[in-house]
Amino acid sequence: MAKRFKAAIIGGSGYGGAEMARRLLMHPDVELVRVASIDHVGEPLGAVHPNLDGATDLVFEDLAPADAAKGCDVALLALPHKVTAAKVPELIAAGVKIVDMSGDFRLRDAATYEKFYGAKHPHPELLGTFVYGLPELNRKEIKAAKYVASPGCFATTIELALLPLARAGMLDNATVHVTGITGSSGSGIAPQAGTHHPSRAGNLKTYKPLEHQHVPEITQTLADGGAKNVELRFVPVSAPLTRGIFATCFLELDAGVDKAKLTALFDESYAREAFVRRPKSRLPEVVAVAGSNYAEVGFAVGPVTGGKRTVTCFSAIDNLIKGGAGQAIQNMNLVLGCDEKASLEDVGNWP
Repeated sequence: MAKRFKAAIIGGSGYGGAEMARRLLMHPDVELVRVASIDHVGEPLGAVHPNLDGATDLVFEDLAPADAAKGCDVALLALPHKVTAAKVPELIAAGVKIVDMSGDFRLRDAATYEKFYGAKHPHPELLGTFVYGLPELNRKEIKAAKYVASPGCFATTIELALLPLARAGMLDNATVHVTGITGSSGSGIAPQAGTHHPSRAGNLKTYKPLEHQHVPEITQTLADGGAKNVELRFVPVSAPLTRGIFATCFLELDAGVDKAKLTALFDESYAREAFVRRPKSRLPEVVAVAGSNYAEVGFAVGPVTGGKRTVTCFSAIDNLIKGGAGQAIQNMNLVLGCDEKASLEDVGNWP
């Protein structure tokens, strides 16, 4: 029998930690051996995450990062922004591979991090040492990486909608207007006044308009994909969903861009991608991807006005899976040399 890799989750009491644990517990090649958390210490995983009740004997342990990762091949981090940055040097010193779900190592510029995350980065010398974990753009680099920064949920959704255009040079000097509608699980497990169910159910409201922390992450990634001087105007919207993100991107492109050209671009970008679907008879929907690691992308082509073609791109993902823990597992699979699809091929529920 082939040797199984060993993995630890650090920060396992939240929704992201729960989803990573679920995927690892059914993984054919990786064994979850430890779950660290400062909350619920000594309690079984199933006492906090009811879907894991009876699935494992593991309990939450209050451990220093190096102790949590001892004897492991990979550490999966589900810690909050700003907390992660302080823990990573200890893990690097321990020699373990790292897949991080926070925003602490996605950006390469310390000043941009400080502006959008509201604090100086404690280890700016480490910025740029993590590979950005969007497999549809950086698969080769992820396979060779020791440290991976998994993308944010909004970032993943919007980047997948726009990458085919970035690769074709259609976003050069462009301004893209985006609305992104998100479910409540993206706000984390701790209740807050703005995310409490009675105030969210039956309600739509914006937050952080034009200043969300994923904006520089998205523009950096689109630039890596080939876009020159692209600007993003992003308005996130809080919706009465538990899971899911739906993004709509509004663009004015050259008049010569038509449906046939866009179809060829999107097909070329995603025809061989296991987790990106382009529905043929409908546009993307949240319910079609919720509960799964799949993303859906699509577009609509409008009229030519003033020499420009109106185009709208759409995308949908599950924010906790392709937008979070599932993509972290996808990156872990690539880093460890496992089948990229391992433990991620389930298609979610309908309806």
